[in-house]
Amino acid sequence: MKPEWIAVDWGTSNLRVWAMGPEGVLAEASSDAGMGRLSREGFEPALLDLIGGWLGEGVMPIVACGMVGARQGWVEAPYRAVPCSPVAAGELLLVATRDPRLQVHIVPGLKQMTPADVMRGEEVQIAGALGLLRDFDGVICLPGTHSKWVHVSAGEVVSFQTFMTGEIFALLSGQSVLRHGIGKGWDEAAFDAGLSEALSKPEKLAARLFTLRAEGLLAGLSPEAAGSRLSGLLIGAELAAAKPYWLGQRVVLIGAPKLSAHYARGLAAQGLTAESLDITACTLSGLAIARGVLKKV
Repeated sequence: MKPEWIAVDWGTSNLRVWAMGPEGVLAEASSDAGMGRLSREGFEPALLDLIGGWLGEGVMPIVACGMVGARQGWVEAPYRAVPCSPVAAGELLLVATRDPRLQVHIVPGLKQMTPADVMRGEEVQIAGALGLLRDFDGVICLPGTHSKWVHVSAGEVVSFQTFMTGEIFALLSGQSVLRHGIGKGWDEAAFDAGLSEALSKPEKLAARLFTLRAEGLLAGLSPEAAGSRLSGLLIGAELAAAKPYWLGQRVVLIGAPKLSAHYARGLAAQGLTAESLDITACTLSGLAIARGVLKKV
């Protein structure tokens, strides 16, 4: 196997790499050597642990995205200000490496000054989606720990907004008083009930959250139903706040299949049918576009 280049998605918790050839993916590998576990000196060894067997004698082009370019990452790649294209010629950051076989470029994230917001990694997925969906104008939603709602027009990111929905769910279900009654199963009716409550009366979210605890103590609310309703409440509150983004728009979801399905269900309850794209396909498409942009410089 002799890859033409290597694609890298480096998050806070995980590192994923793909050996890329003319027809696409030749091989892939992953590890838990995410940004959050590494010192600045640890990035190059962590990368070599995964791709060492793919390297030959010559220089290997590598295009990386995600938290590898954060202030706490390998090298900080300064944010680009919106409105702008998701990736741009001349904007990728070249990393100094000890191993002469490595030619690593990092794709910078995007920033929005008012209201203040940032993204890293999602810009590549957005570029990938635009590569897969020609002439797309509308909204891209990227559900996750920090969900993004992104307005895209004429090939540019116009504006975006981040919601900490996934992190809030993790904190409430794992560290708050609600943790005593939250289970890992799934109850669709309970999710729908929480979704409806939050969409109709988002201002009562804090009160509705404690109701989960009270119903567990007084009415025998099952842990599965409590967890599902918590998910519905939080996603419903996000959809209510993000309504200016999705109302009357074409919406595309890019995320883990199960989570994207929850968002699609919530939007369907509001009469909107969202499209879904595979997150890995978008990542690889976006990194390939960044690679193509780099070659033009």
